[in-house]
Amino acid sequence: MKEVQDHWFRLAKERGYRARSAFKLLELQERHKLIHRGDRILDAGAAPGSWTQVAADIVGQRGRVEAVDFKLIDPRGLPPHVGLHQADLRTISSETLGGHLFNAIISDMAPDTSGVPMADAAISCRLCNELLDRCRALLRPSGNLLMKVFEGADYPELLRRTTGLFNKAGACKPKASRAESVEMFIWAKGFRGVNDADVADAPHIRPPPGAGWSSSSR
Repeated sequence: MKEVQDHWFRLAKERGYRARSAFKLLELQERHKLIHRGDRILDAGAAPGSWTQVAADIVGQRGRVEAVDFKLIDPRGLPPHVGLHQADLRTISSETLGGHLFNAIISDMAPDTSGVPMADAAISCRLCNELLDRCRALLRPSGNLLMKVFEGADYPELLRRTTGLFNKAGACKPKASRAESVEMFIWAKGFRGVNDADVADAPHIRPPPGAGWSSSSR
């Protein structure tokens, strides 16, 4: 199994990607076509920037990728149609990211792991629910979503909620994920919008301090 994982690490280095997670997005994009040429993309929890690299390649120079993370993202090698923002996504709006809603939101963010799987999974689901809460303010009608989550007790409800907000949704684990990882990727197409009742009824307990919009191991 270690040889398999080393394969993705070596391949990322060979192709100039910042992390092996680039291949997760490439596989999910091939399966579900969530990003299109010329799209405006929000990359939530973007550091170190491998998903930003992939998204920027797909949208091309006529598109735009806004990458947001608590951590600083190295701008070197990224094209001009990428914007970098060191910020908490919960404090920004579409206006602060260029004034337009996004065609798709992608998120490989995860909490810093505590070593307690149940607790880490709960925080991961809460972060994803926070992202769903923000869709109305950030995502265009009929827009698409992709987000990583750790499987746990709250995962089925998160998937159910996502399915209720989009025309089509599902979840899978790409080949580049580590076999022992509990990560899953929820994909959704055709945002239907969200009303106040949806937000009020959602199980989205706000994460504790420090459990913010940032990637972890990629």
